[in-house]
Amino acid sequence: MLRAANTRLREVIQAKDAEVAMLREQIGTLSAQVAELHARLAQNSQNSSKPPSAEGLAKPAPKSLRKKTGRPPGRPKGQPGVTLGMTGLPDQVVTHEPGECAGCGAGLSGAPVTRTERRQVVDLPEQIRALVTEHRIASRRCACGVITAGQAPAGVAAPVQYGPRITAVCAYLWHAQFLSRSRTCEAVRELFGVPVSPGAVAGMVRRVTGKLGTSLEAIRMALTAAPVAHFDETGFRVAGKLAWVHSASSGKYALITVHPRRGREGMDAAGVLPPLPRRRGP
Repeated sequence: MLRAANTRLREVIQAKDAEVAMLREQIGTLSAQVAELHARLAQNSQNSSKPPSAEGLAKPAPKSLRKKTGRPPGRPKGQPGVTLGMTGLPDQVVTHEPGECAGCGAGLSGAPVTRTERRQVVDLPEQIRALVTEHRIASRRCACGVITAGQAPAGVAAPVQYGPRITAVCAYLWHAQFLSRSRTCEAVRELFGVPVSPGAVAGMVRRVTGKLGTSLEAIRMALTAAPVAHFDETGFRVAGKLAWVHSASSGKYALITVHPRRGREGMDAAGVLPPLPRRRGP
């Protein structure tokens, strides 16, 4: 009977040992998985190939690559400041007279002026609104019976149209200040009270670009004559398709062009670089 009990005990111990070994193996597997998950959570765009856009609000704060210069903050010594200066031709002058003497209380009407202090406020007009000019083209009948009509100014061809200044503002807001077309329309409507549609803004810009030929050629010639010029390119979407924005710049001149190809073909199309000789076959 004692022998049977010992046998039973050995079987129980062996089963427990097998169970302990299995549990240890599971613990090792789970520990490895936890370590891998911790490593994934610690990944960001700075220590892995993970794109910054995938980090959301959890992305680490950017670190500046600039080195300390030792210069104190603020405007560098000797650099001219930018402050408002008084003009000698103000649009309107408002004089503020004293009502009565601060000493005896007597009236000061007609008293001599001893000093005038000038203070100027630069502001926008109280109401900024569009100026509508109506052109009336008269027709007159001569004594001979012929009717002759007057001539409208150049560029005035439609019953109602936008003028050159609003066109310039829309082009400036869209392409210089990088507002969207809808926000450009909103800004023009709220600032000047002029309703503008996104399609109208696009048409304005097309008309502006059609008149830039002389300016673009002058920029192109200046870049061609420059001893050193910088060229760059970056991807850009045009009508839903990938295109390339090519830039050529030197000093105060910069030429931006869009081309469906990158590299030499797109840069050559800008007309700044001289064409390279074609390679001849062997």
